[in-house]
Amino acid sequence: RSCSFTGFSTVQSRKLAKSLSRSSVRSRMSLKPPKAYNSLQKGALLWDPKPLQVKKIFEALKKGLNEYLEAHQAELDYLSGRHKDTKRNSRLAFYYDLDKQIRSVERYIRKLEFHISKVEELYEAYCIQCRLRDGATNMKHAFSLSPSTKASRESLVELYKNFQECTEDMCFIEGALEVHLGEFHVKMKGLVGFARLCPGDQYEVFVRLGRQKWRLKGKIETDDSQTWDEEEKIFIPNLHEKFEIKVTELRGLATILVGVVTCDSINFFTTKPQAIIVDITELGTIKLQLEVLW
Repeated sequence: RSCSFTGFSTVQSRKLAKSLSRSSVRSRMSLKPPKAYNSLQKGALLWDPKPLQVKKIFEALKKGLNEYLEAHQAELDYLSGRHKDTKRNSRLAFYYDLDKQIRSVERYIRKLEFHISKVEELYEAYCIQCRLRDGATNMKHAFSLSPSTKASRESLVELYKNFQECTEDMCFIEGALEVHLGEFHVKMKGLVGFARLCPGDQYEVFVRLGRQKWRLKGKIETDDSQTWDEEEKIFIPNLHEKFEIKVTELRGLATILVGVVTCDSINFFTTKPQAIIVDITELGTIKLQLEVLW
């Protein structure tokens, strides 16, 4: 079967190479990378795309956006019902105030619908490039098993070039998709440790998401309450990075590591605030409680 690729290589492989080139993202879409976004900066295309992770994030993102859309549609239906009742009762001031609220919700719904369509468009383009990249990989493998000829070597060079282009386009789309992930508002709710937390103890919590960092210090008061020098931080979601949380205890000039944990952000794409309680120590004797609002 492998020998059959020698006759196949000359015509068919060139057709495949041309079709791959025609399907390049940049020939069909204007995806100009924002300068402020880390994943699209020079050198970012060296890492490999991660289609399975992108799929999980896309599904979670789309579900969350649809939740927001349903919630605002329900609000619009409620306001529209009140709008009709108010019109019959002729309370003009209240009527016009409701009218303004309805128009505002309608504008927001249109923005959400556009947002969802843009995310779907990007992911569809990503899937196309992923399939083309897989096709180029399979063809490279097939040619490597066949006898080497000038035509097959030329085809391999062309296929490698197309593979690189598809990889580059996938990375490019991943960066463009990240721009549409919104923001995570993370609130510090405190440490939970029962007997492990004593009045006067001081702790430092370090939260990292990719290059974004949040360092805050807290103290256990005599009434067992906690005071922290910061309470909230905004993080920009990332397709590939997880939250890394490190807690250390401060004892004078010394610091003692309590524990380090990682937390996936895939469950945070929802309309409701998410309470997170993570075990900082292996036995769970100290836990950290955060709240994330997307």
